[in-house]
Amino acid sequence: MDVNVMNDQSMQDVSPDFLSALNLQEDAPDPCIIVVFGASGDLTKRLLIPSLFNLYCDGLLPDFFAILGMAMDDYTTESFRVRMSTDVQKYSRQEQFDETAWANFCDRIHYLQARFDDADAFVQLKALLQTLDTRYSTDSNVLFYMATPPAVFGMISSGLESIGMNAENEGWRRIIVEKPFGMDLSSALSLNEEILSYWKEQQVYRIDHYLGKETVQNLLAFRFANGMFEPLWNRTHIDHIQITATEQVGVEWRGGYYDKSGVMRDMIQNHLFQMMAYLCMEPPTTFDPEAIRNEKYKLLSAVRILKPEEVRYHAVRGQYDEGVNLDGSPAKAYRDEHLVDPHSNTETYAALKLRIDNWRWHGVPVFLRSGKGLRTKSTEIVVQFRRAPEFTFRGTPASSQLEANQLIFRIQPNEGIEIRFLAKRPGPSMHMRKVNMNFEYDEAFSAHPGTGYETMLYDCMRGDASLFSRSDLVETSWRIVQPVLDVWGEERARDFPNYPFGSWGPKAAFSLPSPDHRRWLARTPKQALERVPMFEGSSKTMINAFAMMLKPVVFNAGDEIARLGTEGRELYIIEMGSVDVIDPEGNVVTTLSGGQVFGELSLLVTKERRASVRAVTYCALYMMEKRDFCKVLMDRPHFAQKLMQVARERYNVIVDAHEWLDSEG
Repeated sequence: MDVNVMNDQSMQDVSPDFLSALNLQEDAPDPCIIVVFGASGDLTKRLLIPSLFNLYCDGLLPDFFAILGMAMDDYTTESFRVRMSTDVQKYSRQEQFDETAWANFCDRIHYLQARFDDADAFVQLKALLQTLDTRYSTDSNVLFYMATPPAVFGMISSGLESIGMNAENEGWRRIIVEKPFGMDLSSALSLNEEILSYWKEQQVYRIDHYLGKETVQNLLAFRFANGMFEPLWNRTHIDHIQITATEQVGVEWRGGYYDKSGVMRDMIQNHLFQMMAYLCMEPPTTFDPEAIRNEKYKLLSAVRILKPEEVRYHAVRGQYDEGVNLDGSPAKAYRDEHLVDPHSNTETYAALKLRIDNWRWHGVPVFLRSGKGLRTKSTEIVVQFRRAPEFTFRGTPASSQLEANQLIFRIQPNEGIEIRFLAKRPGPSMHMRKVNMNFEYDEAFSAHPGTGYETMLYDCMRGDASLFSRSDLVETSWRIVQPVLDVWGEERARDFPNYPFGSWGPKAAFSLPSPDHRRWLARTPKQALERVPMFEGSSKTMINAFAMMLKPVVFNAGDEIARLGTEGRELYIIEMGSVDVIDPEGNVVTTLSGGQVFGELSLLVTKERRASVRAVTYCALYMMEKRDFCKVLMDRPHFAQKLMQVARERYNVIVDAHEWLDSEG
């Protein structure tokens, strides 16, 4: 059958073996034994075994392989297989669990109970590896996975050296080491020195599972496979870059580790810096792993190191307080979490402003932020372009409607790419409005994106180090954050905790991307709009149009949001917190809370405010300016008429829709 004319039914008839063969046509992994040190831990059951099984089901493991777990816990091979059989059904991404495939895969799992400081244990390990190599024909290739704390990397490496398993006399030997790669610059240098005393650099694969995500890898394809974007990828056309990674959960069971780490070490120094490197590096001469890593190193080396006195203005830190979970249940403060110091100064939120001192990016700030206990779970990159010059549209309504274009890479959830740009609305006048175009992975491709670990394990077995960090990359990343860590270590945070669990993070972070045309991207504006009575009955398209006009703002308790007597031209939607509306005599007229709005009348008529509004608690708000509101309504005169009716019935205000829209257009 001609592949070009295969229909959907034909694809359903294709056997899994044929699809596996297609996957393996390129660089199939070499036969190998995968040894997992610390195999009884959480990482193995949640990620490693499920990821390896997913690769097996997708035909992306070699035909000849075996898995050997080594740990102190009292398991036999049989009891370890039973435990893995239970865990894999919980953590595998397979929609329909294939019992037959698992049975075949499970037969290749083995276990050795041993201590890492026991020399005899490594003698046993060598003998078992020789047996497995003969049984499974793995060509003496061994991949060692250090699913352990970094403190024992050297101990395990020493044990392997004592039995000659770090030398590549026959098959290859590779090790995967988990982060953290040190806790500061000094410890990172020591750790690299220790590891490289046993292994060659090309044998060491420092894993960062974020880099295995499809959208992160797609940064390279997007930049270098599409000729239309590379000419724009510089300081002439790009205003600034935002990189965000937020989580809804707190530290949970990781309190003991996290209190010694914090979000700067846990997320920004590795995950976010790596994404920044892919986004901003120069085009490599080839897609050879070393060529890519060389360009990443050059990019990180060009990042300007902050002086101690600059940290206060270019870095923000926060720690979450008590709050509310998504299900409405109360959430603990960070200092109340298990194994966390009740007086902890560890940051659970951090935002950073960096500059890259090279020709391409000079003058373009890069903003990075990450935190726990926040309103949304989201990882994304925003590239904001410079606004077009206004003189081009001088004398037309568009001269005051020009906004910056944005290119958005969504890493998670809903992996995809979005472009926001201006388009002329229908009609004889030159009116502009922001619109968007979306690419969703789920809609474009039938295959589901794998986890980051699947990609990284697959690449390591193939010997492709493109997505793994080299020692100089790790050390350079630490050099960038070390001044921030030093200042924060010397100065105790006076305002901790400074944001409630389930919020948007500390107020100070929202001032970091100033001036006004630079704002963090709003994450959940559609849901907020759907709760506003004014927008009832709006179509999905209209809600989306209004949502792009919302701007996130944060206020702390006691802050004045709107002042009596000033001209009101904004609508506010309360996403979280509560505010008091105060009359001219200073009396509290009413208190508004999450889901409610104020300033609706400001969108309909321009008058002095008849009351002040003050934050009672921490408040996360969406703000919509009257000018932006009118841009959307110009395309929807029927909805504008409906609003005029709302104004009459709710506020006893008579507004002429045409006159009102023309005045703002």
